[in-house]
Amino acid sequence: MMSRPRFFDAHCDTIQKVLENGADFAAPEGMHVTLPGMLKAGMCAQVFAAWALAERLDGREDEVAMQMVEAVGSLCGEHPDRLVLARTWSDIEAACAGSGKIAAICGLEGADPLKGDPQALLPFYHAGVRLLTLAWADNAFSGTAVNPYSRIGRGSGLGLTHRGRELVGVCDELGVVVDVSHASDQAFWDVCAVSTKPFVASHSNCRALCPHPRNLTDEMIRAVADRGGVVGVNLFSGFLSPAFLAQEQDYSERALSAVRAGERTLAEAEGAVSAFLVGIPRPPLSLLVDHVKHIVHVGGEDCVGLGGDLDGVDSTPAEIDGVGDYPKIVELLGRAGMTPTQVEKVCHRNFLRIFRDVLGAEDPLVTRPTGNASAS
Repeated sequence: MMSRPRFFDAHCDTIQKVLENGADFAAPEGMHVTLPGMLKAGMCAQVFAAWALAERLDGREDEVAMQMVEAVGSLCGEHPDRLVLARTWSDIEAACAGSGKIAAICGLEGADPLKGDPQALLPFYHAGVRLLTLAWADNAFSGTAVNPYSRIGRGSGLGLTHRGRELVGVCDELGVVVDVSHASDQAFWDVCAVSTKPFVASHSNCRALCPHPRNLTDEMIRAVADRGGVVGVNLFSGFLSPAFLAQEQDYSERALSAVRAGERTLAEAEGAVSAFLVGIPRPPLSLLVDHVKHIVHVGGEDCVGLGGDLDGVDSTPAEIDGVGDYPKIVELLGRAGMTPTQVEKVCHRNFLRIFRDVLGAEDPLVTRPTGNASAS
């Protein structure tokens, strides 16, 4: 009988629900990711994404993003026996070695809060940010793959700007994991060209199995693997199932047409799409295994992990209602012929290695006397 591995998940949107909606992290229900669910699953590390979009916040994106980062720290303060705010590799290593605490890692989903200045990452770094998703919407640093407002259509497809290339350099120097999920194809290849450290796609799947533009091509998966990076498999049904995606795209196009005709506001259309997605039959969890095995086939067993996108998606596959259901993934991977070592790599060891390689164990509050990323 395979022992249950620990879990390292590279992306959730839970902190927004806690901060903006007043959701109770300590309650057993109400969100995909809760403290009881994490404990039930055997989580050892979770990246909490701070999402603060410029167009949504009218100049307050830096303030709101910092509030979200600080809210992750507050959760750790409220549950000091269960959570630790991870600033170094040593913090994460201890949690995944069985300290009894879960490493809470802060990420920025989209670099909008930096307002076009790569050096503006520094205060977020000192506040605890250790992963940066370059763009959720097109911004001053990078183009994206998908229209972020309605999830209909495509983004600009532009690559990294000059400031985007500078930002990747700042991340590499500080020890912040660069994340290419949401980035355009061109931006992905630009990161390959300029980054000096392993990078990740924290919550993306395989385009060969489901043709969503947010998913990665086989060539991209091989490139991530060649750089020592990891792809975190996303639990959104529309990234797993071509049949689900087709229904989503068809309804979304009709909703967007109503916006163009002035029959609906964009917010109304988005709400209608979300409600529609909840009503589509959920695909089987076996599709998640298919994406994991495809990444292993294309890039090897060291380049795949979990990035559930929980609390940020409207539909998950059957049998997964929250993080507490993650042990079901272990059973299915074993049935699919993966060895215990391979399953552990998927569930936590691969992302653990990435954070070791990028973060190191230095105290991040000690100013580093090197290059442009040094604090003044």
